[in-house]
Amino acid sequence: MKILIIQQKMIGDVLTSSILFEGLRKEYPEAELHYLIYPHTAPVIENNPFIDRIITYSPEEDGKLQNFLNFLKFIRNEKYEVVIDVYSKIATGIISKASGAPVRISYHKWYTATFYTKTVRQLHKPKTNAGLAIENRMLLLKALGKDFPTELKPKIYLTKNEKAAAGKQLSEARIDPEKPLFMIGVLGSSKNKTYPPEFMAILLDEIAKRTKAGFLFNYIPKQKKEVEEIYNLCAPNTQERIHLDVFGKSLREFLALTAHCHALIGNEGGAINMAKALDIPSFSIFSPQIKKENWSLYEDGIRNVSVHLNDFSTVLQGLSKKEIRKNSRRYYELLEPNLIFASLNKFLEITTSTQKVGTK
Repeated sequence: MKILIIQQKMIGDVLTSSILFEGLRKEYPEAELHYLIYPHTAPVIENNPFIDRIITYSPEEDGKLQNFLNFLKFIRNEKYEVVIDVYSKIATGIISKASGAPVRISYHKWYTATFYTKTVRQLHKPKTNAGLAIENRMLLLKALGKDFPTELKPKIYLTKNEKAAAGKQLSEARIDPEKPLFMIGVLGSSKNKTYPPEFMAILLDEIAKRTKAGFLFNYIPKQKKEVEEIYNLCAPNTQERIHLDVFGKSLREFLALTAHCHALIGNEGGAINMAKALDIPSFSIFSPQIKKENWSLYEDGIRNVSVHLNDFSTVLQGLSKKEIRKNSRRYYELLEPNLIFASLNKFLEITTSTQKVGTK
């Protein structure tokens, strides 16, 4: 059997959908399993033992008419027996239909249903602490008529060399291995998904006051100016603990550095999901327009904790996602640091009093 899973979009989505391969491998050990993704997301699934082949689709190039037609021909020539379209948009629906696979599965949407042979309706309330993003993906497998589990946890597979290189980088920066080390997700994936800089600085000062931890910032070089803004807002004592020049120059380097940290704290997004997949504790701040129940994966109030404005206020009730996104700064400002301190400090107490769990 030859199976294609389609998951275009962001790194967090690609990582989360990788659980489908583990489920399929257990039920179909001899199957050939392929994954269709955007090129920049590939590092997060590197070395995954359940994926046989990664196929990349670049919307800038492959989305051009002639290139797209050639891509459809390529997919059809692969002769897949099953296609599972997690992304479930019109473009991926066309790819699914063009594959000619006798079984094509996706979520039920009136405008894409014609592309598939089977569709499933998504859950709106989670049944487990895995979260809706996990449970709804596993529903796609149940359309195959097998007894798949309700949930599986995403995993990231680092090599010994990658972890050793990150350890060397920390050692050369003279970061004390006897003190806690936190990776800080200082920036979100966009401005309307980023906790205000002045608030983030206050949280970092609180962490510095409560612990002896050092800080690494998750950023890429072109974000240096934004990161320095947050650094400059921090108290001098906090600044002394921030190792601004120690960062992952690639996604795999970031993952390896995170594997050496006691926790990842910051804006909710792909980095938080990656920390969870590395079995590193996480504390995340959700942006107002994101539904917490969708992406609060495997939260137990101990190792994985999150906060959202909805935890403290009803101001967002009845508003559309578009309305909230348009005024995200205003709503972020209602999520003041003092509201977060109680859950953050509890998380810090637990995280710094227990030995860090290493990656698998």
